[in-house]
Amino acid sequence: MAANTFGELFRLTTFGESHGKAVGGIIDGCPSGQKIDFEFIRNELIRRSTNKNSFSSQRNEPDTLQLLSGIENNITTGSPIAFIVCNENQCSKDYIDLQHVFRPSHADYTYLKKYGFNLPGGGRASNRESVSRVVGGAIAKQLLAKKNIFVQAFVSRIGTVALESVPENNILKKTEASPLRCPDENVTKKMEQLLTEAQQQGNTLGGIIHCVVKGVPVGLGEPVFDKLQADLAKAMMSINASKGFEYGNGFEAATLFGSENNDIFHAENGIIRTKTNRSGGIQGGISNGEKIYFNVAFKPIPTLMQTQQTVDSEGNNKTIEPKGRYDVCAVPRAVPIVEAMAALVVIDHYLRHFGYIAFRS
Repeated sequence: MAANTFGELFRLTTFGESHGKAVGGIIDGCPSGQKIDFEFIRNELIRRSTNKNSFSSQRNEPDTLQLLSGIENNITTGSPIAFIVCNENQCSKDYIDLQHVFRPSHADYTYLKKYGFNLPGGGRASNRESVSRVVGGAIAKQLLAKKNIFVQAFVSRIGTVALESVPENNILKKTEASPLRCPDENVTKKMEQLLTEAQQQGNTLGGIIHCVVKGVPVGLGEPVFDKLQADLAKAMMSINASKGFEYGNGFEAATLFGSENNDIFHAENGIIRTKTNRSGGIQGGISNGEKIYFNVAFKPIPTLMQTQQTVDSEGNNKTIEPKGRYDVCAVPRAVPIVEAMAALVVIDHYLRHFGYIAFRS
């Protein structure tokens, strides 16, 4: 299995399976001499973890980070940062009855045809792989914070319930106060009601995550094929269950006249800015200094607590009734994963534009 590495200069390679001994990663290209806060990394892993509300999987993993190399006395050395997180609550017996059947809308069929076998719980196709992304993203976030660049995401929709507007103030506080990571208390309650109905039916729901990156300087992005939005799109679409990506005003732009869609430039205290930001902070594939914002759509988790029809690896018709620990809605748990992947993209392009010397000055 190839293509387990993401990034050009700041590179994250992930390894491990859902029900293997551990998941982990190697970060190559992290600038030396950078102080790393491991408590921050631990908190990011807690944000990603399951069992945080009644609608998430009840798999309870401590997600204890074990550092193997690359950081000494909390300072990066410039050498590869290697780490593992052991799987301590795997339960592969839950998947014995599903070993030779193709779960609807899962990767079972395509993995079997491509690699010749399947692993319990989806193996590399499981969301457990995202642990390594969150660790890499947590380190990237700390580097970006030193340059006053900050990434914040939140749930803007679950099923048919959505925020009417994007909040501007205290987003992080409001988001983390919500069990569904939606920064509006009233909308959160409506989402919970909808999820309760889905749970009672043995069903699942998807949703949308809105992400904002503030403080990005002008110049990040490498046209033609490594445009900033293109790498953000690749990063987001590499997350399990993601189904759509749009930045700026996205698909709405297709409904507008050019006169309605253009961002007009003006000078503000000697700094060139745009009066609106329909471009989402990116023009010509390069950051323009305005805030970057985008949406990521996630499908409903395909494992239902309902009887479903399928076939097995021999082509026989089968009926499955899944057992195990599954999410009714995994979108709230995906918030730190979206942030992590955005941070990995931005730090990689920051280094490509400004170089490693920027972190040694």
